Amino acid sequence: MKNFVVKTIANAGALAVAVWLLDKITLTGDSTGKKAGTLIIVALIFGLVNFLVKPIVKVLTFPLFILTLGLITLVVNALMLLLTSWLADKLDLSFHVEGFWTAVLGGLIISIVSWALHVALPDND
Repeated sequence: MKNFVVKTIANAGALAVAVWLLDKITLTGDSTGKKAGTLIIVALIFGLVNFLVKPIVKVLTFPLFILTLGLITLVVNALMLLLTSWLADKLDLSFHVEGFWTAVLGGLIISIVSWALHVALPDND
């Protein structure tokens, strides 16, 4: 359970950095508390999308992983971020990613920050 909480916090922190750095990734809310709550829910959705959908996409695009020496990972991460944005919109959450190239850059930022936070935060159960 502790590992799940740490991963969710790391995803929320990574998403917050992406929102802060990129103008076309937006998170709106009336108060800081509401924004933080929305960010945690979006982090849960992002984690769920990465847990359920990303492995299937990786298996289906395995030849492209080999052909591009793994650079297709940037596209897959962008698609997962766009799917998270779409799901957040369907759930009436105030998180939005505008455009594919913003999603590519956002996915790169989220990957780097999430990795750094996973290194810094304890994750043993």
